[in-house]
Order: sequence, then C-alpha cells, then structure tokens
Amino acid sequence: MKNYINSLFLILICFMQYGFVHAHESRPAYLEINESAASVFDITWRRPARGEMVLSMQPIFPKHCAVQGKVANYFTSGAHVSRWTLSCHSDETQSGLVGHTIFIEGLTQTITDVLIRIQFLDGVTTTNIVKPNHAELTVEGSPSSWQVITDYFVLGVEHILGGIDHLLFVLCLLLIVKGRWLLVKTITAFTIAHSITLALATLGVVNIPQAPVEAVIALSILFLAVELVKQQQGKSDLAMRSPWIVAFIFGLLHGFGFAGALSEVGLPQADIPLALLMFNVGVEIGQLLFIAVVLIAILIWQQFVKIRLGWLPRTVAYAIGGLSTFWVFSRIALF
Repeated sequence: MKNYINSLFLILICFMQYGFVHAHESRPAYLEINESAASVFDITWRRPARGEMVLSMQPIFPKHCAVQGKVANYFTSGAHVSRWTLSCHSDETQSGLVGHTIFIEGLTQTITDVLIRIQFLDGVTTTNIVKPNHAELTVEGSPSSWQVITDYFVLGVEHILGGIDHLLFVLCLLLIVKGRWLLVKTITAFTIAHSITLALATLGVVNIPQAPVEAVIALSILFLAVELVKQQQGKSDLAMRSPWIVAFIFGLLHGFGFAGALSEVGLPQADIPLALLMFNVGVEIGQLLFIAVVLIAILIWQQFVKIRLGWLPRTVAYAIGGLSTFWVFSRIALF
C-alpha cells in the first residue's frame, strides 16, 4: 500500500508541473455565423482570453465575401468577442457560403480548437469543430446526426483532458480513497452529480455566474488538499470515511464548470439533447481514460521501479494546497 501511495504521489508531481498555471488553457474558440438575409451573415467571433491577452487567430472567409459596416470588439468573461456583418453576394456561382471554405488563420500555432456554428436562413443549423492540424472548413448543408455525435463527443473528451483543475480533483480522490469498490462508488457519485448540473445549466433551468463557479472549483481542490494532510497525520474525516459524499457535493459544482465551457461554444438547436448527451459521454470517457492511465502508471512503477519515497506524500499534499490557493485568488480577481 505504501508503494502504491508513493507511486501515485510521484505521478501527481509530474502532473502538477504541467498544470501549475494552465487550467483550462485549451478552451475552444467559437465562430457563430447566422444568415440574416440571403447571403448576408451576422458574425460572432469569440476567442479565449486571460486579461487582455488573446489568442492570435482570425477567420478568413471566401474572397466573394466582404465586411459591411464596422466591426464591434469587446472583452467579456474570459474571452474577446468581435461582431460584424458579412455580405457574400457576387454572382450566381459565388453566392453564400455553402460549398466554400472558411480558414482559421493562426490556428495551427495553438493547441485549441474552433467550434463553428452556422445557422442558415431556412433554419438549417450546422456545427463543426476545426482543429490545428486542419485549420479549415468546407461549408455543407444539413449536418448528419453522426456529425453531431462525433463533434460533441470529441469536444467533451478534449475539455476534460484539457481541464487540469478537474483532473487534479479526480486525482486527489484517487489519493484519498482506499479500496477498489469505494473508488468505483466515489467516481460514480462524481459522474452522476456533474451530469445533473451540466444538463440543468445547459438547458437553462439553473443559471449561475461562471466566475464564482470556477473559484469554488479551485476551493474544492484546496479542501481535498487539507484532507490529504489530515490523512498523513492519521486523522479520519468525512473525505476519508465517505469520499463518495464529498465527490457528489463537489461534483455538482464541477458540472456547472462543464456547462460554462459548453455554453461558450453553444448547442445545435435541432439536436440539443443529442449534442448534450454526447458532450457528457465524452467528458466521462475522458475522465475514465485519465484514471486508467494513472492506475496503469502506478502498476508499472510498482512492478519495475519499486522505489519508496517517504517524504513525497506530505510534500505533494502541501503543493496541491499551494496550487489550488493560487487558483482561488486568481479566479476571484476575475470577478
């Protein structure tokens, strides 16, 4: 058991070196295109931002499209937004966007994705994800259900694997929980809880400001860090006795965090239940993949390295507390 704990703490140190400042650095950008008149589109372009630092990316539209009027630019919570009107009239062969390509300039130099949502005048809505390794989209007509399934599933997996704070919370649970059945019970409680609030918030049943949610998520990690210190001192508290209760309570908060990320990119109006379901499934699969990787790494360490580091558990517990405290104050500053 000691070798197991030492292995897990050593993995955590490597994990934290990456995550020290980069929680949610891989948030996607969002390009919304609404056809307001024949071949005339209202454009909303939202890029992730930290303060006044904005990812250097711009959508490049077909040559027959031209900007009408002025471009409005402003900052909102965690993002920079640009709005303008685009006219894509030329001739019968060069009209509208269907069959033409939109290119995201600068995307290849980032680690983020761009979700592009297009709503046509006839009510047809398409949603696509553009990635750094293929920074362009050829606009098509009605999307298939399979396209919605794959896009939102991938978005869910990428969100959880890029959300360092969510993964750090799960990793803390792995450090605290003793026993396989209790671990299954705890992870299941966390999954059920954040699935509930993800659905409620995304569907507009419950609305909570995102900035306080992100701060409380960081606070939940700090709480687990304190529990880890108590565990090292041989004390028993709620997180040790009934970790599934703690996972469920904080899972409700993490669900609001997932919903905030999903609201940034939007849902296809014709396939809201399907898109929401697949995003949630993607989050769960990403979470399980992370747990599997950690447990496999522990097994490899136990079988081949077999080094015990007695100082490691307490050091990492305090490091988690320091990191989560930094997140708490930095997120409060964004209120």
